[in-house]
Amino acid sequence: MGHVISLPDLPQRIISMVPSQTELLFDLGLEDRIVGLTKFCAHPKPQVKQKAIIGGTKNFRFDAIDELKPDLIIGNKEENYKEGIEQLQQKYPVWMSDIYTLDDALQMMQQVGQLTGTEAKARELTQGISTGFKSLQPAQPPITTAYFIWRKPYMTVGSHNIIDHMLQRCGFQNAFADLARYPEITQEQLQQANPQLILLSSEPYPFKKKHVAEFQEICPQAMIKIVDGEMFSWYGSRLLHASAYLRQVIEEVKQEP
Repeated sequence: MGHVISLPDLPQRIISMVPSQTELLFDLGLEDRIVGLTKFCAHPKPQVKQKAIIGGTKNFRFDAIDELKPDLIIGNKEENYKEGIEQLQQKYPVWMSDIYTLDDALQMMQQVGQLTGTEAKARELTQGISTGFKSLQPAQPPITTAYFIWRKPYMTVGSHNIIDHMLQRCGFQNAFADLARYPEITQEQLQQANPQLILLSSEPYPFKKKHVAEFQEICPQAMIKIVDGEMFSWYGSRLLHASAYLRQVIEEVKQEP
């Protein structure tokens, strides 16, 4: 957003506007300095329940934020909304991330470490994540894949986002990479794309086993799997566990007839 912030001291009252970055802040050991987070910040489980809620990622409660008197707000360009962030920037230091790849995520973690005086812990986290992903062997040959994030209307994942990047790391060739970042598609488009693999994400739409038959009817030849959306889309410290999960998904896909 072209906005520069300056922090005279290490922040002591931090608000996080993004679930995956909230989890990162806790994993950096900043629990005592986190004062507010969104209603979607689900991890780490009991700790987030102790913190004030400042609304959602795309509808902030400015009165609640003002009461918390933050000295640093951490957001993300895709997950938050520009007008709300610009309003906050008039009063508070707001630091924004913009994540499309694993390298972007690792850089974000190091920068958050610098902002909060937790560089050593951030370095330890990023090294662990890098090591995990270096050993991730993509499927060969690549498997044509459609990754769904919504139902009614059907929404899938296009290019230029972290999920598409994770699919590539797995050797899953995105069937809709030539469309918008998160395109709505029809049954006919899905049939035409004829993917070998359909992944139904657990979030933001909570796809369950009962939805598999619906997609199997549209694409009888496709292999269909429910996957943990956090492992494909959360770009904070959850990436420490993502490589092992993705390795398991690749193995399961390769073993199915």
